[in-house]
Amino acid sequence: MSEVLNHECSVAALYWMDKAHAPEGAASRSIVDGNVAPQIQQMLGEMQNRGQLAAGIATYNTTRTQILDVFKNTGTVNEVFRTSRKRKFLDILDTYAGRAGIGHTRYATSGQDDPRYAQPFERSHGRLWKWFCFAFNGTLANYPQLRDQLLSKSQYHIVLDNDTEIIMHFLSRMLQGEVAPDLFKVMERIAGDFDGAYNIVFIDGMGRMFASRDPIGIRPLCWSVQGRLFGVASESLALQNLGFTEIHHFNPGEMVVVDKDGFRLGQYAPSPKKASCFFEWIYFANAASVIDDQSVYLCREKCGAILAEEEDIRWDENSIVVPVPDTAKSAAGGYSYRANIPFMEGLLRNRYAGRTFIQSDDTRAYAVRSKYWIIPSVLRGKKVFLVDDSIVRSTTLRALVKRLREEGQVAELHVRIACPPVLAPCYYGVDMSTISELFAPKYFPPGTPLKPTKEILDAMAKEIGVDSLRFMPLDRIAESVGLPEEELCLGCVNRQYPTPKGEELYQIAMSGDGASFRDNCHCAELSD
Repeated sequence: MSEVLNHECSVAALYWMDKAHAPEGAASRSIVDGNVAPQIQQMLGEMQNRGQLAAGIATYNTTRTQILDVFKNTGTVNEVFRTSRKRKFLDILDTYAGRAGIGHTRYATSGQDDPRYAQPFERSHGRLWKWFCFAFNGTLANYPQLRDQLLSKSQYHIVLDNDTEIIMHFLSRMLQGEVAPDLFKVMERIAGDFDGAYNIVFIDGMGRMFASRDPIGIRPLCWSVQGRLFGVASESLALQNLGFTEIHHFNPGEMVVVDKDGFRLGQYAPSPKKASCFFEWIYFANAASVIDDQSVYLCREKCGAILAEEEDIRWDENSIVVPVPDTAKSAAGGYSYRANIPFMEGLLRNRYAGRTFIQSDDTRAYAVRSKYWIIPSVLRGKKVFLVDDSIVRSTTLRALVKRLREEGQVAELHVRIACPPVLAPCYYGVDMSTISELFAPKYFPPGTPLKPTKEILDAMAKEIGVDSLRFMPLDRIAESVGLPEEELCLGCVNRQYPTPKGEELYQIAMSGDGASFRDNCHCAELSD
């Protein structure tokens, strides 16, 4: 993707039970002395694509005074866990050893460089069931209302003012009482208050763990069990690379409770409908992952094939397909195969470009240039079909187009996008938070057909500076994913949101009333 469309985090959890509840395998054999901390750190590294601003773990160990202990900081997983310093790295894993634990990687606009915003969050208490740590993936669309609801009560104070803290307070309220409540009941009550995406992993001082997927399943979550080891992750790849083989996907509104004696899977809330974010398949997830039994790689490859089927520009012996690395490679491969024209990597991603913390105009320009390497010998004089997975703001794509023309010396440049035009904000964990930031909405005023006409496509191509521009047809997205359209969240491309609060926030955005949603929530970051 030419622009970095950032997403709201990943979660992981492991529990080493007293008895085996499935055949043993590579995952269970990887645990040494019942300590899951090294494996959680590994899982977070496997899901680094979902969050690079902060990382952390919380583990459960009754041999410590600090039964629940949290280690977290800002930075990538390798930076946080000091993997380049072997002794320090091993010391961290030893200090935070435990038979059970949860982990998190984070992207967000609020408190980017403040370790307090890193997850897991901990709520300490003398009562073991009221002492807990948790992490979550998603965004609460009704976060401002939940905050106001808490502040209206006597003696409530919000410190960090984000939806993670709000979830912590709601969990605390549900854990009140003189006996430990059933965790299914806790989540059942919370589900009545929350609107949005919220996959949660949780562990308390009694050694009870749960993992839950929100009632409409916006974000992915999967689980597996092998021997005595139970695992949960946002992406199947993290479990697969640990050695788990039979990986299952949580249904919307489903959760699992795990303790030393075993696990219990069940429904904590009804699922009125399913609304999986289609962007997970298009861009966010690792291409090697599977979401809801649908391969991410095959979805992207199918998107490219569909673009080739819809092609109205003639190919010739001078034509080549070039992907914008890395997430568009699968789509470009599908396009190339269906079109029967060469797949060439005329662009290479610079994997050694560091993060830029001070963004002056000069450093922004340098960041755009340093992100990709142009290969003129591949591109010179060619009729290039450049495949990207989406256009959000278009800022970086325009800069890339300029370089392809000037440095690459292409003869023609035709951009093909494996996603429909992005027309509306996301309120469920992706930072597309103001309509004015987006490239496409001005070409599709509300009430007009969502299928772009030739005149609209020509105008959009002219603005970007390419010979032609085509998008994945909206009515073929479900075909590419392999799920019914009614089971997908397509709000950002069809302006129809799966929850009441999403619809309300869009109407507020259209009216231009109030601050952007991003300024009032724990959304993920969109950068050019």
